[in-house]
Amino acid sequence: MNADKRHQIFARLRDANPNPTTELNYSSPFELLIAVLLSAQATDVGVNKATGPLFAAASSAQAIYDLGVNGLKEYIKTIGLFNTKAENAIKTCKILVEEYGGEVPEDREALEALPGVGRKTANVVLNTAFGHPTIAVDTHIYRVSNRTKIAPGKTVRQVEDKLIKVVPAEFKVDVHHWLILHGRYVCVARKPRCGSCTIEDLCEFKDKTED
Repeated sequence: MNADKRHQIFARLRDANPNPTTELNYSSPFELLIAVLLSAQATDVGVNKATGPLFAAASSAQAIYDLGVNGLKEYIKTIGLFNTKAENAIKTCKILVEEYGGEVPEDREALEALPGVGRKTANVVLNTAFGHPTIAVDTHIYRVSNRTKIAPGKTVRQVEDKLIKVVPAEFKVDVHHWLILHGRYVCVARKPRCGSCTIEDLCEFKDKTED
C-alpha cells in the first residue's frame, strides 16, 4: 500500500471520528492504568461494569492498595483472570505509592516495570492519558493492519513498528483508537462489514464481503 492511499484512509477515519478515545471509563491516568491492566482477555464493557463500583469506592493507588488483594477481588471477580489481575494491581499500587507518590509515571520503562503491565498497556497509557504518539497493537489493530495492508506484519511488534513508520505525524496520536474501533465494529474477525465500510475502496483486502 502506498503512502497516498494510507493518508486517504486515515483522513477518512478522522473525518468520521475527529476525537476518538478509549471505550474504557476512567477519570485519571491511574484509573486508566488499572482499567487497562484489567482488560486483558476481557471486554471493555465487562471491565467498565467492574470499575464503576471499584472507582467509586477507591480511585487512587493508596485506596486500592488499602483494599488488599481479597478486597479488590470482590470488585473484579466478574473479569477473567481476576485472581492474577488483583495480585498484580495491588503490587502495582504499592510501587506507585512508594516510588511515585501515587502518580502514574509518564515513562515507558517505568510503566513496563509495573507488575502486569506490558508494552501494550504502557502504549495505551502513554497515548490515552498523556497524548504520546504511541500505538498499542491489540488483536483488532493487528487484524485491520494486515487485512487492509496498511501495515502488514507477522507479529504484534512488527505491526506496531510498521505503523510507527508509515502513519503520518498528524494522525499518530489518534490512529490507535481509529483502528481499534474500526476492527471492533466494522472490520470484524469472522465477516467484515465491507459494504458499510468508509474505506472499502482503499482497502486491499481481496475477499471483500457484500455487507
